[in-house]
Amino acid sequence: MALFAIGDLHLSFGDQFKPMDIFSGWEGYTEKLEANWKNTISDEDTVVLAGDTSWAMKLQNAYRDFEFVDGLPGRKIILKGNHDYWWSTMAKMERYLKENNFSTIDILFNNCYRYDSYGICGTRGWVSTGEDTEDERVMFREVQRLEVSIKDAVSKGLEPIVFMHYPPVYGSFCNYDILDVLYRYSIKKCYYGHIHGYSQKNAVTGLHDGIEYTMISGDYLKFMPLKIM
Repeated sequence: MALFAIGDLHLSFGDQFKPMDIFSGWEGYTEKLEANWKNTISDEDTVVLAGDTSWAMKLQNAYRDFEFVDGLPGRKIILKGNHDYWWSTMAKMERYLKENNFSTIDILFNNCYRYDSYGICGTRGWVSTGEDTEDERVMFREVQRLEVSIKDAVSKGLEPIVFMHYPPVYGSFCNYDILDVLYRYSIKKCYYGHIHGYSQKNAVTGLHDGIEYTMISGDYLKFMPLKIM
């Protein structure tokens, strides 16, 4: 029973067709992902999907993308990305999964999931310059959701591992609102996606101020889910 992670699948099997193959490094990516996944992951494993899973604009339009994910081996835990426009309330998403018999998928949203002695925690995150009031409101909510998720793990006696879509650190930029939560709860590992192409050169990986950061964007991993433990 192993734990894997990958972000930014950007699936578009449904009516919201938005192929990623036009970008360098994304040629035939769904076929690569499926082959790598099936050759690596078993039904007993767990895979965290760190946002931007489907291009669908509405939940009901994400059916074929969820069907693809559900049909892959293992349990999948999905958190929100900035392009997951289909995202809804927890009750609606859980009902949708149940009604469509997507039995291998769970949603990470103001909660945590147990993996051995660890708690899988996380949220989307955000980028705020401090100049836009709406950005500040979104950031405040994301900070709250991250803390609620980590607290859920701590209350269950689990060691939190954090997964996010936006990186808390990138180049010389630091998201101090998010970092404050990570530091207060002594988080040791943080996994994130969102960064693509040329921008990946500024991604922070490895140990930084006591936290080990790992980027798990799909194209960065060449669509091979990363084994964490």
